[in-house]
Amino acid sequence: MKRNREIVATGNTVGIGWRSACAFMALGFLVIFASAGQIWMNPALAAPGQGSKNGAAGQMPAYYDDELFTINLLEVPGEDALLEHNKSINEIYASNDLDEEQDFIPVIDAIQGDGFNPLWHQNLIVFNDGFTPHQFTSDEDVLNARDAGEISIIETDEVYRCSVVGSKK
Repeated sequence: MKRNREIVATGNTVGIGWRSACAFMALGFLVIFASAGQIWMNPALAAPGQGSKNGAAGQMPAYYDDELFTINLLEVPGEDALLEHNKSINEIYASNDLDEEQDFIPVIDAIQGDGFNPLWHQNLIVFNDGFTPHQFTSDEDVLNARDAGEISIIETDEVYRCSVVGSKK
């Protein structure tokens, strides 16, 4: 005996294949709308070219003792506790907040093998009136400029996990 694979409902004939296709399309729409909701809640998901700041997208150049390096950084939460309890945090000097585009390449005060700690305290360089902004290439230059009154250093409450990933030669 041949089985009838059709369902008769109120005079309309609907095949099981069509019902499966409708269910599959409904599932597809559900996935699309769920994804759209995630992007709406987290716009960073909509920009695949941006990448995660926890990888290569968090890389930028930085000077250390007149040599250009590539660093990888990510802001660390809980900055206040880190600054209060960890006295060996390195210093990074930047022209702008490290989450923003830089006017000048940041300067770091250590690399691996030279008192390096993977945590970095962000300091902003502000040129004082009467001085022309320019690039510094070592922390000694930054500190000498501060001592000479050329710049002011503004300590922020931001701490970054930073690694030196290579020389930029």
